[in-house]
Amino acid sequence: MSDFDAMEAKASRDRQEADPDSEVGGIAVDRLRSIIERVERLEEERKALADDIKDIFAEAKSAGFEVKVIRQIIRIRKQEPAEVEEQETLLDLYRRALGM
Repeated sequence: MSDFDAMEAKASRDRQEADPDSEVGGIAVDRLRSIIERVERLEEERKALADDIKDIFAEAKSAGFEVKVIRQIIRIRKQEPAEVEEQETLLDLYRRALGM
């Protein structure tokens, strides 16, 4: 690398440090940093929520409820009523076919 190239590279780095909104290789540095930090913050929040949900299920279990059934009810409540009815009909049909 020539002295000129080294000086130009240093000047470029100095400009980037002086201008935090600058771009590096066509990438808007502040925008990229903002996106990454937002995702990291949401991942932290998701972990905290998952811990809260785990605590609630532990509370339900200690109160004598069957956690597996509670999870199933939550999954069913997310579905459309017609979809639930169709699944229950098929489940009933399959049980009768198997003599259950």
